Amino acid sequence: MKHLLDEPTSVLHQAKHKIKLDPELFQSWIWQMNHQIRSAADATTYLNLEKSQLQGFAANQDLFETGITPYYAVLAQMNGGCKAIELQALPSSQELNDPFGVPDPLKEHDQSPVKEVVHIYPDRVAFCVAQLCPVYCRYCFRKRRDKEIGLHFHPQIIEQGLQYIATQPSITDVLITGGDPFLATNQALESLLIRLRQISHVKIIRFGTRTPVTLPYRITPELADMLARYHPIWINTHFNCVEELTPDATLALKYLADAGIPLGNQSVLLKGVNDNQAAMKHLCIKLTHHRVRPYYLFHANLVEGTHHLRVPISTGLKLMDSLRGTISGFAIPAYILDTPSGKIPLSQRSILAVDHNDILITDNHNQIWREPNCWSS
Repeated sequence: MKHLLDEPTSVLHQAKHKIKLDPELFQSWIWQMNHQIRSAADATTYLNLEKSQLQGFAANQDLFETGITPYYAVLAQMNGGCKAIELQALPSSQELNDPFGVPDPLKEHDQSPVKEVVHIYPDRVAFCVAQLCPVYCRYCFRKRRDKEIGLHFHPQIIEQGLQYIATQPSITDVLITGGDPFLATNQALESLLIRLRQISHVKIIRFGTRTPVTLPYRITPELADMLARYHPIWINTHFNCVEELTPDATLALKYLADAGIPLGNQSVLLKGVNDNQAAMKHLCIKLTHHRVRPYYLFHANLVEGTHHLRVPISTGLKLMDSLRGTISGFAIPAYILDTPSGKIPLSQRSILAVDHNDILITDNHNQIWREPNCWSS
């Protein structure tokens, strides 16, 4: 395998030759987090900011916190600039104009029996152990947590969550999320896994992480091997556009897949990022090339500050219809509306009518197909 420094399309290669950053430092996830971009002055090292972005940084105290890894910033400026990346990471003055957005669109706070454990479905919980993220995505539906302090791997919060899970035999599936749970040491993660594996009714442990996308150097063979000791482990990551599937990112995915960890991807439908067939089709195909199953395409939540990124449901439905018949079925994610009561699949009404014993259905070419509902004996 070629070293990332020798890959012209790798972010590490670009950082060395264009930004003149030391490769060894650049590949340190601790260095990346310590050098997160939090101000316009920080950003100008990597990016040429537009007026609305400068205004977004200036109004940062009124908006969601800004934090961008140097890795993701270099990626944003590659090949003359990538708008799809900038829209996800850079604050904008447009965030101040959102008449419909709310702080907690999924009402998670009301469904947390103990702090940072969200229990909506009877058999599973989301355990929000982390607060920090490599990049604070502008469309994040947990922005409200940014106003609190001390949530990142807080021992007391984790202990209370573990005790709650242990007392609920119906919980067989635990999603470890945040924030990004991989922004902790291997030792901290392993301690949490040991405790969860001591709870006999917990059968599945999942992680939700965007580190392969925004901080791929966090994913090492050592981390992957440690996670594999506690199988079954599942990981859902979060690529929104094909430009994010760099050699750096795909190497991180390889480490995880080679460790036998099933990988899924959860995208969010975003205006200007992936709201057309070409962008979504290219992303889905390339994900499968790297052993990642496109799992969900989420309709963007009505979270405050995201009006300029949201698209109509009708756009999402047309997009999903345009994918069917053009790529393999397993490469097409489910289009999902997330609500306080759970996830709802969204699809066009393919069943037109019932004609006696037949069902009339539209196919991928908008032609009508007649199918018997059942066979008479």
